[in-house]
Amino acid sequence: MAFEYLSEQINQRKQQSLFRQRSAIQSSSNRFIEVDNKQYVNFASNDYLAINTSLNDLTQTKLGSTSSALVTGFHQEHADLEDYLCKIMGYKACLLFSSGFSANASVLKTLMSNIDAEIFQDKLNHASLIDGGLASKAKMSRFKHNDLEHLEQKLKASTSRDKLIVTEGIFSMDGDSAPLSQLKQIACAYNAWLMIDDAHGFGVFGDNGLGSCEDIKPELLILTFGKAVASSGACVLCSHEVKDYMLQFNREYIFSTAMPPLLAKVTQDSIIKVVNAKDQRRKLRHNIAFFKMSYKNKCTELDMQLFDSDSPIQPLIVKNSQLALDISNKMKQNNIWVTAIRPPTVPKNTARLRITITAAHTEIDITHLIDVLVGACENNI
Repeated sequence: MAFEYLSEQINQRKQQSLFRQRSAIQSSSNRFIEVDNKQYVNFASNDYLAINTSLNDLTQTKLGSTSSALVTGFHQEHADLEDYLCKIMGYKACLLFSSGFSANASVLKTLMSNIDAEIFQDKLNHASLIDGGLASKAKMSRFKHNDLEHLEQKLKASTSRDKLIVTEGIFSMDGDSAPLSQLKQIACAYNAWLMIDDAHGFGVFGDNGLGSCEDIKPELLILTFGKAVASSGACVLCSHEVKDYMLQFNREYIFSTAMPPLLAKVTQDSIIKVVNAKDQRRKLRHNIAFFKMSYKNKCTELDMQLFDSDSPIQPLIVKNSQLALDISNKMKQNNIWVTAIRPPTVPKNTARLRITITAAHTEIDITHLIDVLVGACENNI
């Protein structure tokens, strides 16, 4: 029978405790979500600064762009958002995309279109970056996570003319940061460009919330709006030359309907809030420190590794996929929502609970999280 592999691979995923399912969120606030008529404290949100709010009166802004950006889909709201991002981030040019995945994948695929080019990617880069590299014509080399010596070995051995180092500001599954200043120095030493995906750093880090790259300027900086900005979409910040090249050859940008003007307006308003959210960033840092201290005080006997992360992403490694699911489900029974992340999203034998801390959480929330976590782990290990 045709397409038998569909059911075979689905059943295999179920047997390996790797089957993915969605949960419909009936309602949500900064701290809580409701699923199947039950309320949970949400420790799985990327709205790190808790600025997600309902829309104000935006009746003068069009919902649909009605076309691709190069036909009639580029509106004043898009131009305003691009200009604002260039101003605050210190770049000459900016292009908007409908998603971070589209920005990462299409920029790499388009830019690295020369066979005499090579991409050097961190082993733990996001799937969108890996897919973009694989779809390009360039050779792709992977270096060990944050291993600058390994990267330099590969750069020294390369005979490619055009070299691009690609990494993330904050890694989405481990929560740690890349050594960006050193990477910038290495890029300059080897006549390479540097591309940073700062999806999880923008809004959270830096004196003004401008992210991991507040003090350095990579040639290509990808910002996504679905995390701390609490909106949707993404942008690439770059030179005028790169922008013009993308407008000629980036097929995803050229042939996709542009981001809704309404979304561009909402996103700019939200970024203005992010830049001014000093109190929320201070509260977020406090909550992260309180979580780490509480975990250290109460969970040191547990045979599970909490990564050394100073970001809102606090991964608790449990290794076994079924165990991660069991602990996650036990926590849901106690009104705590924490997502189990399993291979192939993360490497084999590194299944985890991906705990995310936000500025909206209270110390009571975090204490309750730790207490439930201890009980769930003791009953399942």
